[in-house]
Amino acid sequence: KIKRKLKIPLNLEIAPTKEMLKIAIKNKPDYVCIVPEKRKEITTEGGLNIKKNIKFIKKIISTLQKNKIRVSLFIEPKQEDIKIAKSLGANCVEIHTGYVCNLLNKGRKINKQLLKLEKTVNYAKKIGLEIHAGHGLTYKSAYQISRIKNISELNIGHFLIAESLFLGLNNTIKKFKKVINNWMKIFGIGTDIVNIKRMDQSLKRYGLN
Repeated sequence: KIKRKLKIPLNLEIAPTKEMLKIAIKNKPDYVCIVPEKRKEITTEGGLNIKKNIKFIKKIISTLQKNKIRVSLFIEPKQEDIKIAKSLGANCVEIHTGYVCNLLNKGRKINKQLLKLEKTVNYAKKIGLEIHAGHGLTYKSAYQISRIKNISELNIGHFLIAESLFLGLNNTIKKFKKVINNWMKIFGIGTDIVNIKRMDQSLKRYGLN
């Protein structure tokens, strides 16, 4: 029902399980991002262990792509994991930004981690992957990370929704747009991926703009 009503692409995050694969195939979102999942965690706490699940993840990617679903893998900023993601046939990768964000939230220096992130992103671009980034992003960290040239998309969920409880969804989105508008062409809201133009259209459609 949600997919039928949406005027923007739908991105579904799934754990690498048979159950979630069936749900994805049944509902056919535009994109699927494969993420790790522990039973008790509230949100994803790290990147996929793709070495451990390499055969099954490859099968999931192949099955999703046969159903015309674009596939992303949520991974740590490691060149080795980027290389494996490419070999598995992923269309893109989402780099886990939690460590950088945590350092920034604590007022610590992030230059080394940003450099590491940038090198990983550049390597992924070089071997032909599209690069997204997400986890723990706030206004400040979104600004810092969006300055990395080859990141085409930021996925922001928890902070955006939490902030909207105080500012309203419309104002929160506008504030994020101001923060990153000069750097990013694509913007992710939670699991719904939209570009700036489509975001404005959606806001108007629901009377939020």
